[in-house]
Amino acid sequence: MKFVQRPQYLAWLNDWREKPAIKVVTGIRRCGKSTLFALYIDHLLESGVKPEQIVSINLEELEYENLLNYRELYAYLKTRLLDGGCTYVFIDEVQQCKDFEKAVDSLFVKGNLDVYITGSNAFLLSGELSTLLSGRYVQMEMLPLSFAEYREFKGVVRRLRVLPS
Repeated sequence: MKFVQRPQYLAWLNDWREKPAIKVVTGIRRCGKSTLFALYIDHLLESGVKPEQIVSINLEELEYENLLNYRELYAYLKTRLLDGGCTYVFIDEVQQCKDFEKAVDSLFVKGNLDVYITGSNAFLLSGELSTLLSGRYVQMEMLPLSFAEYREFKGVVRRLRVLPS
């Protein structure tokens, strides 16, 4: 599958890598949040992070339906944390899990964990996020593809028209 590189968003994630904050990516539906996570996971793997250090779940996928309970989400993630080294946790569409902040906060305080979450603007930008995550997060709002990025994705090459003299 072809992805458009989103360097400004990837740079933001990389700047916050392994810093003590929950990284929250918000944006309208279909703006590329899940794709951004896939691109960033590829970057982590290319930079030497081992696959077993990465846990990635999308709570819209049926296979994770049992994780829509915050206690189940916590238990699932806790069993995947490594004893040595950092574990990178990616939770896509986190708002699908009622009381998700309890699981995320509890894991976050354990250390050796780098947490990244996405969610819908309607929920995560509603003002509740700062209360729910106790000021332990940084947030980036993602926008849909720019016109230039869309042209790149579609393979449109810019052609210069020479005007007659």
